Amino acid sequence: MPTRPRALVLMGSDTFSALFDEERLDRLASLADLGDLTTLADLDDTAHDPELAEVEVLITSWGAPALDARLLARLPRLRAVFHAAGSIRAHVTEAFWERGILITSAADVNAVPVAEFTLAAILLAGKRALVHVRTPGAPRLPDEGLGRHAKLGNHGRTIGVVGFSRTGRRVVDLLRPFDGLDVVVADPFADRRAVEAAGARLAPLAEVLPVSDVLTLHAPALPSTRHLIGPAQLAALPDGATLINTARGALVDHDALLRECRSGRLDAILDVTDPEPLPADSELLRLPNVAVTPHLAGSLGTETRRLVDAALDELEAYSAGRPAAHPVDRAELARSA
Repeated sequence: MPTRPRALVLMGSDTFSALFDEERLDRLASLADLGDLTTLADLDDTAHDPELAEVEVLITSWGAPALDARLLARLPRLRAVFHAAGSIRAHVTEAFWERGILITSAADVNAVPVAEFTLAAILLAGKRALVHVRTPGAPRLPDEGLGRHAKLGNHGRTIGVVGFSRTGRRVVDLLRPFDGLDVVVADPFADRRAVEAAGARLAPLAEVLPVSDVLTLHAPALPSTRHLIGPAQLAALPDGATLINTARGALVDHDALLRECRSGRLDAILDVTDPEPLPADSELLRLPNVAVTPHLAGSLGTETRRLVDAALDELEAYSAGRPAAHPVDRAELARSA
């Protein structure tokens, strides 16, 4: 018979309300012993230490604290953390890895809405829809020259995908049904056969940039990828190209991007920025060829339920003695978001 480990939900109160409806709370109760404490938003109050001392499993999400040595000392029986969100980077520490605690992530399911948002952005970019919508009532397309209009449309265009990550792979897959799109992937760690099987081709970034009508970013934010798209990379993009960033703002040199977009040479669709949010007086917020959305590509509203479902699936496997479906180890974290 599967065991029912003592569990605690550790996340912000608003996040808990968004993720857990009655159905999911019932499922949680069927899989775990919740004791007298189901959820906490913070752990500053040491009055909860007797309950924490019994906890074997944490379910975390946005708003959870970093699992540092001080906190882990109050969780002596902790064996597993099931993260109902994407990146675990802000929650793990050296002390966490030293304890050998299992941790999983719902990054795979969080990639679904990001990829869907990216697909929509790519198709809108093909029509420059986010630019033209700013001039309602115009009887025809703005007069920008035949050369610019000749590039409108989503047929015969090349989409550059930077990063064959969870999201990047899904974007490539979602682009399959669209006739006339050439998809090129830049990722030094990707397997060429896997990229080709997904319907794209693999090439170095320097070769992807000059041919990309749309360049979409899906690389992790690491010291080595800061300003991956800088002045030289932006200059290599063809006139009229669109840069889409739904990954991390630090991948792009925003000063260089501002210069290119201010000139009118490039368009940009930014769901993430650096800093985030942009200052209210940022010129990027005022340029007609730049669309900035408030980091909404990831799971929102009903989509967040997939995150907790993924965490509960991991809890069910753990309770039954089965291996985790999406464990994250230290080595993987060093090269992923």
